[in-house]
Order: sequence, then C-alpha cells, then structure tokens
Amino acid sequence: MRADLILLCFAYVLSQFFRAFLAVLTQILKNDIGTTPEDLAFASGIWFLVFAAMQIPVGAALDRFGPRRTSSILLLIGGAGGAAVFAFATGPLHIFIAMGLIGIGCSPVLMASYFIFARSYPPARFATLAALMLGVGSVGNIVAAYPMAWAAETVGWRASLLALTALSGATALGLWFVVQDPPALPTAEKGSVLDLLKIPALWFIFPIMLVTYMPAAGIRGLWIGPYFSDTFGLSTSGIGAATLVMGVAMILGTLVYGPADRVLGSRKWVVLPGNIAGALALFALTFWINDSRLLSISLMAAIGFFGGSFPVIIAHARSFFPAHLTGRGVTLLNLFGIGGVGIMQFGSGRLHGIIAPQNPILAYQILFGLLGGVLLIGALVYLFSEDRTD
Repeated sequence: MRADLILLCFAYVLSQFFRAFLAVLTQILKNDIGTTPEDLAFASGIWFLVFAAMQIPVGAALDRFGPRRTSSILLLIGGAGGAAVFAFATGPLHIFIAMGLIGIGCSPVLMASYFIFARSYPPARFATLAALMLGVGSVGNIVAAYPMAWAAETVGWRASLLALTALSGATALGLWFVVQDPPALPTAEKGSVLDLLKIPALWFIFPIMLVTYMPAAGIRGLWIGPYFSDTFGLSTSGIGAATLVMGVAMILGTLVYGPADRVLGSRKWVVLPGNIAGALALFALTFWINDSRLLSISLMAAIGFFGGSFPVIIAHARSFFPAHLTGRGVTLLNLFGIGGVGIMQFGSGRLHGIIAPQNPILAYQILFGLLGGVLLIGALVYLFSEDRTD
C-alpha cells in the first residue's frame, strides 16, 4: 500500500480511538470531574453529529482542494486541539467542547482515503479496499479498550490525552507532506449534493446507511461501559476487556464483508442478511439482558461483527455516483452513517436518564430493543433497493 494511504490509515486509527475511548473512562471521569453516563452520551453524540455535519463541507473540499489539504488541516486544528482541551477538562462542558473539536478533526480522514480509492483504483476493488482501510483502522477501537484503560490507571487520563495531542499533531503534519492528491478530472462539470439527492436509487440505500453503524458504534463507543458496570459490576479493567472483544469482532466483520461482494456477485445480498443477523443479536441481548456476562459479551461481539457492512453500503451507493461528485457522494453517505449514531447517542442518553434511576436493567433492555427495531426497519427499506456491482 502507498505511504500516504498507510498514514491515512493511521489517522483513521486515531479517529476510531476518539469515537470509542469514552466507554472505558466512565468511572474515572465520574470520580475526577463528576461526569455522568448521560453527560458522556451527550459528549459522544456531539462527536458524531459534528462529524456528520462536517461531511458536506468535507465532500466539497475533497472535490475542490483534494485529500491532502483537507485531511491535514482539519486534523491539526480539530484533532490535536480537541485532545488538548480534553486533557485539561475540569467539568462536563469542557468534555463537550473537546469532543466537538475532535469530531471536526476526524471528519475527513476516512473519506480522504475513500476519495483516493474511488479516483485512483478500479471500481470493482472499492469495497475491498474500503473494508481493508476500515478494518485495519479499527485497531483504534482496540487501543481505546484495554490499553486505554491501562494507561488511564497507570499514568492518568490527562497524561494519556496530552500524548494523543502530540500524536494527532504529528500525524496531521505528516499528511500535509505525504498525501498524494489524485489527478484532476478532465471535465468542467460542476454539481452539488442536491444532484445526488435527485438519484432515486440512493433513497433506498440512505435508510440502511443511517442505522447500520448505529448499534455497534453506540454500544462500543459508550454504552458497553455503563451496561457492564451497572449489570455485572465490572471494573474499568473488566470493561476494557469486554470492549476489546467487541472491537476485535468489529474488525473481523469488516474484513469479511469487504471482498464478499466480489465473491457472491452482489452487494445487496451481502448487506441485507448481515444487518438482519445484527438485529437478531440485539433482540437476544434484550431478552437475556442480565443472564450471563459471557453471553452478553458474545452477543455484543456478534452485534459488532454483523455491523461491519458500512464499506459495502458505500460501494453500493458509489456505483450510482457521477465521477465528478465522488467526494460529495462518499461524504453524503458518511453523513448518514455517522449522523445516525449521533442522533442515537443523544436520544439514548435522555432515555437512560429517565428510566435508569428507577430500573437500570429496563433502561438497557429498551435501548437494545429499539436499536434492533430500527435496524430491521432500515433492512426492510433496503430490500427494495436496486442491486448493482462494478
């Protein structure tokens, strides 16, 4: 793989880390600065919604300025700046501001890679390359689990965030000097997101994109921590181990999904059964909510594994994009995928705050059951989509 893609992959490791590390800091932040699970749900929601809102300007910037300037500048300002704010946080408000800044910094990284894949490689390889980038980059999910829990308990969470500040800044500078922009298209055609919204086929893909990543990202990024703490009394290290298992499952799922469209000759019939299986795992977790710690970890691993269809859905939608709107197209799909998680985190925080004081177990049952329900609805709409491969 090219040097610039390797560095973009490392930047995506940071992105995956920042969207998931709050789960293992639940107890530490509560003790140090008084944050509640509802505060962290709100902070996580800010990250996802800011990230999603940035997809429209990021898409335009990719098409106009290219991935080098877009990814490096935003990661330096948002990623490094947000991590620094987090390191010196003294209350929930500072966490909210920090997560918003980090969302800005992480917003272009994966899409810069996808833009390069779409413009520089054969279309039939897009899903495989996209899944490989997502799978390898999801190592950040693993680092945000047990290693982050160990670092927080060993050197402290503030020192850990300062190290991440320096690492984010160095990565941004590396992107500026290493990333190679694809050659400009020999066309004067212009367009906007509105042109993409006029493509009927995409409207059967948007709903599944909205919900496919929602359960895995929401649970792994936040709720796995409070759930295991409230239900089974796990410590920070125990939660880190559980999140590690789910993080590995998410990576494996992504890598399995990636080449499946070429093996089976279909994208629709790769995505559809996978998401239905994910919904069934959520319903099983709802039913056996507190029966067994091992069973719960296994079901969360299944949710993570089957929630890895993200790159195949983008590849499916990309087959309908005009070439000159590639940047706007992939970021529009990413807006749906990440925005859905942000909406869910805001809603889930409110839900938990209302129900958990009276019945914490019921709060998690309702949350997981609702996630299973919306995933099934998205799959039902997707059933009517037009299958297309390159």
